[in-house]
Amino acid sequence: MLPPEIIASFFGIAVLLALSPGPDNLFVLTQSILWGRAAGLWVVLGLCTGVLGHTLAVSVGLAAVFAASQTAFLVVKLAGAAYLLYLAWGALRAGKVSGNGARPPRQTGAQLYRRGVIMSLTNPKVTIFFLAFLPQFASPARGSLGLQMLMLGVLFMLAAFLVFSALAVFSGSVGERLQRSPNVQLWLNRAAGVVFIGLALRLLTSER
Repeated sequence: MLPPEIIASFFGIAVLLALSPGPDNLFVLTQSILWGRAAGLWVVLGLCTGVLGHTLAVSVGLAAVFAASQTAFLVVKLAGAAYLLYLAWGALRAGKVSGNGARPPRQTGAQLYRRGVIMSLTNPKVTIFFLAFLPQFASPARGSLGLQMLMLGVLFMLAAFLVFSALAVFSGSVGERLQRSPNVQLWLNRAAGVVFIGLALRLLTSER
């Protein structure tokens, strides 16, 4: 089991990491502005599910494969970049449709949740980060390392959920006001498309 001081220190660091600018923050921000607070919260749930997936990967040793294999890392990285470019294409296309006076169809909760899961799981750097980060707070003297990793992953997921949910609520409220203007909706979609392209390029150029 993890002692209270380890839990407190890890949770504090996890909150700071969740607050620091990164792909997940930008993803929550853009989706919440485009689709509203509820949509942003669905994305947050998806991202947190992805965090659990990374935690399980570390616990069973899959993260070591990504750290050691350039091919495995490259395959997942290309898949993630391709998905981001797909989202960019959809956002830019929606922008053109909005400009002609037709509002793009609203995404369902399941679609947004799936976006969050895929966004998280197709970023191999998160798994490798967990491989380097989580073991610093675990010790064989406290029992099962796998169980400790799982507990740390749940704590990280909780910290991410709290921070990202606050971001979704705030940005979603702003987005719902902005969406009343068709011209603003057009530029919001275009901006989201540019952000997704930027994230894809960042992932493509990233190293292990």
